[in-house]
Amino acid sequence: MQRVAKWVVYASCALITLHPAMGLCDDTDALSLQVAPELPANGSTTAPLRLFLEASFGPVTQRNAEPKLSARRASIDLGYTILFSRGWRATLSDRLDYIEPVGVGSTPTLNSLREAYVGWQDEPGQLIVEAGRVNLRYGTAYGYNPTDFFRDGALRAVTSADPFAQRENRLGTVMLRSQQVWTGGALSLAAAPKLANQTSDASFSPDWGATNHNNRLSLSISGQPRKGVNAQAVVYAAQDIGMQVGGNLTALLSESTVAHLEWAGGRDQDVLAAALTGHTPTIARNRLAAGLTYTTTSHWSLTAEAEYNGFAASKEGWSAALSAGPAVLGNYLLEMQRRQDNASRRAYLLYASQRGGWVKSLDITAFLRINGDDRSRLGWVEMRYHLPSIDLALQWQQMSGGPTTEYGILPFSRSIQLLGTYYF
Repeated sequence: MQRVAKWVVYASCALITLHPAMGLCDDTDALSLQVAPELPANGSTTAPLRLFLEASFGPVTQRNAEPKLSARRASIDLGYTILFSRGWRATLSDRLDYIEPVGVGSTPTLNSLREAYVGWQDEPGQLIVEAGRVNLRYGTAYGYNPTDFFRDGALRAVTSADPFAQRENRLGTVMLRSQQVWTGGALSLAAAPKLANQTSDASFSPDWGATNHNNRLSLSISGQPRKGVNAQAVVYAAQDIGMQVGGNLTALLSESTVAHLEWAGGRDQDVLAAALTGHTPTIARNRLAAGLTYTTTSHWSLTAEAEYNGFAASKEGWSAALSAGPAVLGNYLLEMQRRQDNASRRAYLLYASQRGGWVKSLDITAFLRINGDDRSRLGWVEMRYHLPSIDLALQWQQMSGGPTTEYGILPFSRSIQLLGTYYF
């Protein structure tokens, strides 16, 4: 119950932006398939040490005429990579968050050991082996990644609604990973063992049970079937659940337009059935995300994406959960949030960003998520100004919808935050 209370508060607050000191993809495959906004000016990913402090505060508007709350957060974010011998390196990525308000019985302080692994590569750089906690990310889409199989349970502290920030700030999975890289492609095999049955709410726990709760394998191959087209195929298997296969594709349609497509199909757990009956059967369904990104001459990057999750509740299933009581629907939404999965069958995303366009050193990022089944909405806007070693940001978030909709059922409706970041 402590973790449930914590997720209710964190998931509905989601107040922080994409962290500019973190890269958008650290996968060492030859082809980076993530279609993502460019990093802000302070976002160096090449330095061996990356360290920043961040703080935010502002009002949060509650529903049902409840008084406003004061939200505040302080964070320390560290990334360090050291080359200690020919071909050998060690990587550490860690984040400490203090967040208020917090759920009853939970703790406001949570440490996220995102990555801690040792890697080796041969002299030509074609064979790479990594062992430890690795944040392995698959996927081309912006807001929903059907092939991102290692996201389940990996967000220890939900500090942002921004999908890119969530991909960065989650826990990696303890695994042994090997890659064979060649010109224009790569083959990767990862094996993740089961280490614990339960997650942990302790402030400084590595939380092995969140990321390594069963035995898992993944195999991926990526390449360029033709100029301007990147493709990746992924096979994933989880013990006692089954197998899924998927694929990612990006295609350059013109100098200013990129299309992306991501699909996965196979067996996974039926979360709604678990909420209704207490048992968790496995079912075979499909997930899909497809979109277009257009870059204007004024440096705006505009993305429209359509998303489908066959494992989410249908309209009939949503009605059944409502009829069973608010606790059932709440458990379903919390579990889908924990899995970083879409709670609706159909969803849409509009994502826009501009780096230093209108005003030098000013970045603007905004997105709108729409539940395609109940039409509830989540909107988020950030204006971030870069100074030497310091970022200043203003963030606004609004969740709209009826009292029985995905975003309308959450206890908070609006937040405004001021944020400051200091880079060492």
